[in-house]
Amino acid sequence: MKSFRKELWFETATRRELRNITATVAECVRQSAVQEGLCLVNAMHISASVFINDDEPGLHADFERWLEKLAPEHPHTQYAHNVGEDNADAHLKRTLMGREVVVAITSGQLDLGPWEQVFYGEFDGRRRKRVLVKIIGE
Repeated sequence: MKSFRKELWFETATRRELRNITATVAECVRQSAVQEGLCLVNAMHISASVFINDDEPGLHADFERWLEKLAPEHPHTQYAHNVGEDNADAHLKRTLMGREVVVAITSGQLDLGPWEQVFYGEFDGRRRKRVLVKIIGE
């Protein structure tokens, strides 16, 4: 069995951003030379997320509104976590959007549905964070 590991690093210019990383993950699959297996993609920071969904701007705006209703950034004083910090909302948003995805690899390709794309979700940005890609298979 083959095993491949790569860290992807991201730094966003804004506090929150959704970034399509499908092509980058597909390149990792190509580099791994795995033809049949599994690809794990997970955020290594507790205020960032990896998830699968449609790459449609209206949906991304809906995510932003929905997440902000469920875990509003302001006022910072509403959160017990925010003692010397201001990112409790980011931790909650990450919990809602998920930590990782696992995608099947078939014939050397990510085996995604017709509209599925892999996203990095940043909820407390403006600093460097990493995502782990771990691929196993034959």
